[in-house]
Amino acid sequence: MNRTGLYEVLDAYLRALGRREARAVRWSDSVLTSENNVMLAIGDGLWGTIEAVGDYKLRFADPASGHVGYFGTVHEHNEESGYTVRLKIDEEGGIAEAETIVVRQSDSGIKFENPRYWDKPILNAEVKSPVARTEMIRLSNGYFDTLQLNDGTIHTRFHPDCNRVENGVQTTRNPQFGKIVPVAALGCEEQFRMGNYRYDDRLRARRFPLIDEQRGLVLAFGFIDHSGRLAEYQLTDGRTVRSPVRRPHSFYLAELFKIDDGMICQIEANFITVPYYMPSPWASQ
Repeated sequence: MNRTGLYEVLDAYLRALGRREARAVRWSDSVLTSENNVMLAIGDGLWGTIEAVGDYKLRFADPASGHVGYFGTVHEHNEESGYTVRLKIDEEGGIAEAETIVVRQSDSGIKFENPRYWDKPILNAEVKSPVARTEMIRLSNGYFDTLQLNDGTIHTRFHPDCNRVENGVQTTRNPQFGKIVPVAALGCEEQFRMGNYRYDDRLRARRFPLIDEQRGLVLAFGFIDHSGRLAEYQLTDGRTVRSPVRRPHSFYLAELFKIDDGMICQIEANFITVPYYMPSPWASQ
C-alpha cells in the first residue's frame, strides 16, 4: 500500500477512535492491539474513555513495511495526553497491529510540567540528503547506545541544531527544565557529552518497525531501565550531581528520529513509567 493509502487507513482509525466506534475499523482476522505495553481486546482502554482527538497531528508512513505512525494528543476527562500509535496494515487494507502509548500525566512517575504540542516543520519536511534504511537504523540505535549508561561517549551523529521534545516538553535548550535535567540548557550532543544520563542502566528491547525514507523518520520502541542504585555521579566537567531516579522502574517509550545528511536533526518521544524490567508483549511478534 502506498503512502496515501496508509494515511487513509490511519485517518479512518482516528475518526473511529474519536467516536468510540471500534467496530467501524477494518481489523485483520488475527489483529493484535496494545495500550501502554499491555495487550487489550479491541475497543478496550482509550476506546471507552476518549472525548476527542487533539489538534496536534504528526503522520508518517513506511510503504515498504506497511506501517503508518502518528504523534498527537487525546482528550479524556479533565486531561489532554500525549498520544502515539503505530499501525501495521495487511495486504487487504486491514489493521493487523495497533500499538498505542497514552501519556496520562495523572499516572506518570515523573511529571513533565506544562506540556504543549506544536507542529515542527523539520519533522514534516522531505530529506535533502537521504541515507539508506540500514544507516537510519544504525544512527537511531546509536542514540540508544549513547543514552545507555551515558558516560560522555557519542555513538551516533547529531546535527548541531538538534533538539528533543519529550512528553510535550522540549528537554534541550530549555533552561526551565533544569529542575529535572541539570544540563537542560544544552543541545542534544552537548547534553550527552556531559554524561548526564548515567543513571539509565539499560535501553532494552529496541525495535525499529517504521522507516519513513521520504521524510527521514525512524520510529523506535524500547525500555529504559533504572535500577535506582546510583545516588550521585560526576558530569564530565567535574560537577557532582544527584540522580533523579532512586527506585527501580522502567520507561516504555516511542521515539521518533529525524535523520538527514547522516545526522539526527530532531527527536520526539512519548514515554510512560512501567514496572521495573517489564517485558514487551511485542517481543515475540
